Amino acid sequence: MKRAGVQAFFDEVSHTFSYVAWDTATGRAAVFDSVLDYDAASGRTAHTSADALVAFVRAQKLGVDWVIDTHVHADHLSAAPYVQAQVGGRLGIGEHVRDVQDTFGRLFNAGPGFRCDGSQFDHLFKNGERYMIGDIEAVAMHTPGHTPACVTHLVGDAAFVGDTLFMPDYGTARCDFPGGDARTLYRSIQHIFALPGNTRIFLCHDYKVGGRDAFAHETTVAAERNGNIHVRDGIGEDDFVRMRDARDATLAMPALILPAVQVNMRAGQLPPAEDNGVRYLKIPLDSF
Repeated sequence: MKRAGVQAFFDEVSHTFSYVAWDTATGRAAVFDSVLDYDAASGRTAHTSADALVAFVRAQKLGVDWVIDTHVHADHLSAAPYVQAQVGGRLGIGEHVRDVQDTFGRLFNAGPGFRCDGSQFDHLFKNGERYMIGDIEAVAMHTPGHTPACVTHLVGDAAFVGDTLFMPDYGTARCDFPGGDARTLYRSIQHIFALPGNTRIFLCHDYKVGGRDAFAHETTVAAERNGNIHVRDGIGEDDFVRMRDARDATLAMPALILPAVQVNMRAGQLPPAEDNGVRYLKIPLDSF
């Protein structure tokens, strides 16, 4: 497999890693999981995180073909439309975003103007779909369990797994959001574990657990198989499901899940302005 260039960008507020991945021979690139800054207290958005990524793309003179979200994030707002406006590229997400849109469109009573067909995105990736970033072949792998729409993107030797896996000392994604399922997640992870052991895995989040001094964003298939505290080799499916279900029952909802999902199910676009020219985010009461 060809080796992709990869540059990580960390948003410490949401503990999110975004990435630029590119073909070093042609300079063609893809952006994964960009972050729109959002202050919950004031309701203000900003582009500080995304601007750092855009500045790198411009400094390296890269041509962006894709701006991809690995899933509908619940912990940060996507900056995909802003990044697209700055450096180009097609907005992409997995085709099962339709399931997420249907569930959350009804929860937020998004109205008849909100389409649940994924048409807010430029492209919906199918499982096993192959595409090119310059001369590097990429593959979209449907890896649900955390959400129905999660996709791992394998770009040459680099796998962008979204929230499916964390560093080995932190484990795996939660499965208690609507449409999530621990058994499905276990089976999705086995598909990732079937990749060559030296495949680089790039994570969407890290929380610096286990006494580590620094945040980390990169591991390998071999390291995950050997040492992931939740799902390493030798841990069976039933044991994983029991652990994951019990752990998820203790977790609070992510701080930004309500604003994040409303924006991200719209491909990062803010809800339409109302008749006074102001955009609003809804807070459904007693629904989670």
